[in-house]
Amino acid sequence: MLRRILLGVILVVALVMLGIRLQGVQAENLAAQDNANIVRGAMLYDKWYAVLGQNAPQGTMPLWTKQSTNTRSGPDTWRCVSCHGWDYQGRDGAYRYGSNFTGFPGIYSARQQKPEEIVATLKGATNPEHNFSASLDDAALNDLASFINQALIDDAETIDPQTLEVKGGDATHGMILYAQTCASCHGVDGKEKSFRFEGRDAWLGTLAALDPWRFLHKTRYGTPGTEMPIGQDLGWTAQDGRDVLLYARSLPTGLEIQGQAPSFEGQEVITTQQPGGPASSVFTGILTALGAVATGLGFAVILGGLLVGFILLIVWLIRGQKK
Repeated sequence: MLRRILLGVILVVALVMLGIRLQGVQAENLAAQDNANIVRGAMLYDKWYAVLGQNAPQGTMPLWTKQSTNTRSGPDTWRCVSCHGWDYQGRDGAYRYGSNFTGFPGIYSARQQKPEEIVATLKGATNPEHNFSASLDDAALNDLASFINQALIDDAETIDPQTLEVKGGDATHGMILYAQTCASCHGVDGKEKSFRFEGRDAWLGTLAALDPWRFLHKTRYGTPGTEMPIGQDLGWTAQDGRDVLLYARSLPTGLEIQGQAPSFEGQEVITTQQPGGPASSVFTGILTALGAVATGLGFAVILGGLLVGFILLIVWLIRGQKK
């Protein structure tokens, strides 16, 4: 009798543990999907027509013609970032002066709105000329709303708007993260991969020096059309990104030769696609893989071990009943 009671208890415990694990897997899947939606939303904010594989709409965005301080025209005027800035503060942030000034407000305060309210704004509820529903489907609009609602970061207190210097931070920690994540593509000195920026050939250090807000957005969420490890997927905190920025500002910029001081103009960055990952060698690749296995399967291994123990105990109990 005692053996049967113990056997029943073991079966109940096993079922409960299995249910807990299934709930955990479901929660992990939902979190992963939510994270993917946020990352896609951030890239849509950068250049939505590139993410969707579309051509930019013809002509200049209607709202853009309401201002006269920014002389750009064409595709760039349809990008969210062109109006609202890489710091999401619009006329109150980095775009408050210079060639990027438009007078359009930022979106940082919109994070307090419900996602459905943000989607309504994107569909022209507050201004018919701000209606993107003809180009962005509901999935894209919802992803963009998820990014705005959940992932906007305020870096205003950590970047000097005049000198662009990063206030505080840990450059040593940034160097470690850079070596683990960025160096395999950009090189130890940041010069391995070049792109066009402000009409010149530039490196990663150039972007960090001239446009720290853009640097932060792209290292956190990626660049449309470019495969790269990003902070959002790696679990970086906001401060981790700032530490990497602080270190990257010590890398060569190309401005040293010209004797040019950093200044913010915020022109388009054009990169070439180059897949990359955090591993910079076979050894670090093995460590990265083992770390991923330990993180993703640790609980499953423990649960599996417990279930095997339960099975062995059940077998022992059954055998005891037959004697």
